[in-house]
Amino acid sequence: MRPESAKPPKYLLRIFLLGLLAAGGMAVWMWYGITKPYQGFAAEGVFVDVPHGASRRFVAHLLKKNGVVRSALAFEIYARRHPKRTLQAGEYFFDRAITGRDVFWKLANGEVYEVAFTVREGETMFDIARELQAGKFMPAGDFLYAAGDPALIRDLSPEAQTLEGFLFPATYELPRHPAASELTAQMVHKFKEEWKRVVPQAGKGQRDEGDHRLVSRVVTLASLVERETPKRDERPLVAGVFENRVRKGMRLQCDPTVIYAMERLGQYNGTLMGKDLSFDSLYNTYEHSGLPPGPIGNPGEASLRAAMEPTKTNYLYFVANTQGGHFFGATLEEHNENVMKYRRLLAGEPADPPPPRITKTTSKKKSPGKKRKGAAR
Repeated sequence: MRPESAKPPKYLLRIFLLGLLAAGGMAVWMWYGITKPYQGFAAEGVFVDVPHGASRRFVAHLLKKNGVVRSALAFEIYARRHPKRTLQAGEYFFDRAITGRDVFWKLANGEVYEVAFTVREGETMFDIARELQAGKFMPAGDFLYAAGDPALIRDLSPEAQTLEGFLFPATYELPRHPAASELTAQMVHKFKEEWKRVVPQAGKGQRDEGDHRLVSRVVTLASLVERETPKRDERPLVAGVFENRVRKGMRLQCDPTVIYAMERLGQYNGTLMGKDLSFDSLYNTYEHSGLPPGPIGNPGEASLRAAMEPTKTNYLYFVANTQGGHFFGATLEEHNENVMKYRRLLAGEPADPPPPRITKTTSKKKSPGKKRKGAAR
């Protein structure tokens, strides 16, 4: 007789089947946990801040704790299946239910939460600081402290006292709470990029003292031009007027320099008075000839180009025309006439007075009278 083949005990088979069932159940649960949308957070959304150097396991538990993923284990296992992708540090915002898989790729692609913040042409570092505080990005003092350190621009302008003039106007994508020093570095980097476009040879080779003076002079002049006129096509002409006045030793008499001088000391209340024109400051171009000691705002590309290549002109004066532009004059007489135009426009009258009316007078012909007897002929 042939011996019967040994059969495994029934309990081992049951254990095997149970293990198989458990593994299948686990796989289904894992699949469900990573592929089905989940929102375990408040309706207004939730922010999750992923720190630098965090492990996949830590991030998985952080997401689970904040109600973003259904299963920390499912997320961690899915993340480990993509070892070449790093979960990027930063703050993320979740406002709707998404799958664990989508959460992973959002973090792997570094889709951090950002808000657009625009620095407008001509704004001062004080303006920028106020707007950052109003937008709840940071206290104004934090930004002013960072902007007060000129180290970032020493390579271009060693004599710069602050970063004023080099905080390039543009739209920046910011996290909810950016670091002031990182933001100023971003703005200065943007300035240097634009400067190379305005001056193609910028950054090539060793710079000498003349190059540094050029940067300081151009940026300072551009900041005055930016504050004086919003019209791009007028800026080279305004720059030309300032150049002419500097060359002739005339004071620039630029109102924005007085405003900036007062703002630096916290004494500007939004209105420039006649008495303020004698404000004691080197920035006051009513009191001191030449350009001020540094920029009075942050000029854009058009004003930088205008300051690099001012229009050659004989104009020495300009006055507003109430349309955003200016009347220009080469002599004081022309300037006074332009001032009268400005005043007439403010009063709602035409800039040029209407010519005087010429009235026609008609004379009646006298009929010849009768000659008297004895009258001389």
